[in-house]
Amino acid sequence: MLWFANGAGLLLALAIIAIGTGYIASPTTMMRSFGLPLPEDGPNVAWWLGLKGVRDIVAGLLVLAFMMWGAEREVGIVLLIEAMIPAGDMLLILAAKGSTKSAFGIHGLTAVIMVLFAIPTMIGAY
Repeated sequence: MLWFANGAGLLLALAIIAIGTGYIASPTTMMRSFGLPLPEDGPNVAWWLGLKGVRDIVAGLLVLAFMMWGAEREVGIVLLIEAMIPAGDMLLILAAKGSTKSAFGIHGLTAVIMVLFAIPTMIGAY
């Protein structure tokens, strides 16, 4: 079962890196699926949206680093802590009365998946 946890951690890390790369390469397009209305257009909007891309890439690289040089328990801890990012995104979208479909279906689901893999990895259940 350890291979399953490692595979899931790798998949989550690569997915968030891909999403972050999308936010840097095409921030306006990526923002449409986030769950909030696009900010007012201006010369700096793409740069502000790119910040999310940097955050996502770093979050994915952190998981990969712990998978390479950390122990299983630490990978679980990192995943559990990083699950606060999509959970926070979900709560912010709901507070802003954004898309509940995106809030729960993308961000909430991501947070739940991360927690479901983090806890058994932390306690060595795999």
